[in-house]
Amino acid sequence: MINNKTRRPGPLGVGFVGSGFNARFHMQAFQAVRDAEVRGVWSPNLSHASAAAALARSLDIGEAKAHGSIRDMVADPMIEALWLTGPNHMRLENMEEIVHALESGVGTLRGIACEKPLARNLAEAKRMVALVERAGVAHGYLENQLFAPQIEAGRTRLWARGAASTGRPYLARASEEHSGPHAPWFWRGELQGGGVLNDMMCHSVLLVRHLLTQPGSAAASVRPVRITGHVASLKWSRPPYSEELSAAFGQEVDYAKRPSEDFASVTIEFETPEKQILIGEASTSWSFVGAGLRLSAELLGPEYSMSWNSLDSGLNLFFSRRVRGGVGEDLVEKQNAELGLMPVVASEAAAYGYENEDRHFVRAFLGKETPRLTFDDGLEVVSLLMAAYQSAELGKTLDYPPPRLESYVPAVARGEWKGNKNEQDSK
Repeated sequence: MINNKTRRPGPLGVGFVGSGFNARFHMQAFQAVRDAEVRGVWSPNLSHASAAAALARSLDIGEAKAHGSIRDMVADPMIEALWLTGPNHMRLENMEEIVHALESGVGTLRGIACEKPLARNLAEAKRMVALVERAGVAHGYLENQLFAPQIEAGRTRLWARGAASTGRPYLARASEEHSGPHAPWFWRGELQGGGVLNDMMCHSVLLVRHLLTQPGSAAASVRPVRITGHVASLKWSRPPYSEELSAAFGQEVDYAKRPSEDFASVTIEFETPEKQILIGEASTSWSFVGAGLRLSAELLGPEYSMSWNSLDSGLNLFFSRRVRGGVGEDLVEKQNAELGLMPVVASEAAAYGYENEDRHFVRAFLGKETPRLTFDDGLEVVSLLMAAYQSAELGKTLDYPPPRLESYVPAVARGEWKGNKNEQDSK
């Protein structure tokens, strides 16, 4: 099916599938996007959709309204592109509803952008790619860290100056760490598709490959050949903390009986066309204790290096113990404290890459740029994540891609992971 959208003059009309934390982050970013307006929000909870639409209007990014269904948004002539930002376990169902609406002729779209990860496992990811190809629309994979200003500037300059003089970089590191997600479904392996590895390693594995890839070259020029994964439940399965989760989320989350990993590390060996081996190291954590969310990356070569830490923001505030105030996230995402010396990320939507990301995909769907990331990139990321889980379960390094990966579902997503005891049993 080819989906032809006749453009009317003016900015791209955007609709959001999902109304939670991620959608609201994107809405903050859309304040810096000139060529788009947010015109609709759908959520299974109409009051949540209405609240998110009201936020969009208050930010002056469009006359957004709550829609009763995804089909209604596709049918809305003012909406030309959709941003999929809902929970992982709803992603495939949401995509199927979009495609069914398009094929029934109720409306047309110019583009679909999907948040990370593309799906919970490789079989679902392949289905997502097949659906978007069937829809015949432009598509983008939303990976904000590749668009972070510090990453874009550092990578460009390091390759142009250091690599051009002394040879290509050979080691990239990336990490994302915080104290745990906001919503209960994240903590449930069967809904989320795993634990922190599936939730956040999707950022880091793509970022290390991106850093090691020469600007202007295809991602395939740096080919993954071996992968080693490790997962553990370091904090949240301990009794005081599993009880804390139960108190916060009720019987919906029971880490004493059904834990997910709260720490993961992956080492990927890449190979260039010249048979040179490059290394990507990535780690993610829901058990990080610090000011709040910390993103970091490094790239090293023969005579140069770069480093980035999102908490090195250039702005710090200090509050003595006499200062009183409510708990919040007004200084940094996933904020853990309100006293002492605190770093402040003044514009998180810009610092984490959301502004550049949303601006790029709006321009791509308007036909002004070629999408830098598509559902195919999201598929490759899911493949790497599943191989990392498999490596962790088997306790050994695997050649990539390992066999039968498409039918593989991680033990934590099957509800069969027993925490750190799993790795001991496999050895």
